[in-house]
Amino acid sequence: MESKSIGSKIAKARRKINISQAQLAERLFISPQAVGKWERGESIPDITTFNRLAGILGVDLNYFSENFPSTNDATTPSPTLEPQLLTNFNGSDLPKSDFTGVIAHQRKFNGSALRGSNFAGADLTGSSFTSSDVRETNFDGTNLTDCILSTIDLTDASFNKTILVRTKFSKSVLSQAKFTDATLIDVKLTMTDLKKTIFENCVFNGVDFKYSDLRAQCLDSQTFIGVKFDKSTLNEATFNGATLKNVSFRPTYALTNKYYRAIKTIRFDGAMMDKLTYAALKGMGAELSKVTVI
Repeated sequence: MESKSIGSKIAKARRKINISQAQLAERLFISPQAVGKWERGESIPDITTFNRLAGILGVDLNYFSENFPSTNDATTPSPTLEPQLLTNFNGSDLPKSDFTGVIAHQRKFNGSALRGSNFAGADLTGSSFTSSDVRETNFDGTNLTDCILSTIDLTDASFNKTILVRTKFSKSVLSQAKFTDATLIDVKLTMTDLKKTIFENCVFNGVDFKYSDLRAQCLDSQTFIGVKFDKSTLNEATFNGATLKNVSFRPTYALTNKYYRAIKTIRFDGAMMDKLTYAALKGMGAELSKVTVI
């Protein structure tokens, strides 16, 4: 493909839909300088970017071919490519990207490099992040309702006042990830490493921590309603000053001496809990001398 011809076609199609180089660059998550180089014939997009360009410019992918008639350029719509652009970011290299405030339902960010990206205030309802690098990502105030975050690295991610409803975390690392002033409703944290996750002033309502690792986790002063710690590892965890209502603690194995010893390492000093939760923990040998029954 001849770079000057391609550049001319990009420029003509861009002008036809009345957007600037900067606006096109923003939609492609690249710099305006890169678009300028294409249009001057100094470089050409890669094949993935050609697909995105076709969707944005409303042209057929063949439009960029040297054999495509110039008289018909920018007139053939591409109905199948634009939806793919709008929904599929799989395999994208997008570190430190700015997604603040976007409305992006059911997007796919699977296998993507998103380290340091900013999703603050975005609505990502129904989106998925699988096998992605999401370290240091900002999810403050983000709507993560019905989102899937599986087998990903969320080290140092921030979840301040994040909306977490039916969100599913599984087989992921949340080392130093910080949840502050967040309400987690019907969230599932399955087979997830939470040993070094930070929770501050959070409410857990209907949350399931199945098979998760919470060893030495500080859960002091949090509120737990209808929560399941079924088959979780809780050795040395603390619930000091916490409120627990209808909370289930089930062992990863049968009620052996090993399990009783593990339960006795959990601290509930100053906690408040309902009668049923208190009775269940007492029956498993938990130290509850400083607990208030409500």
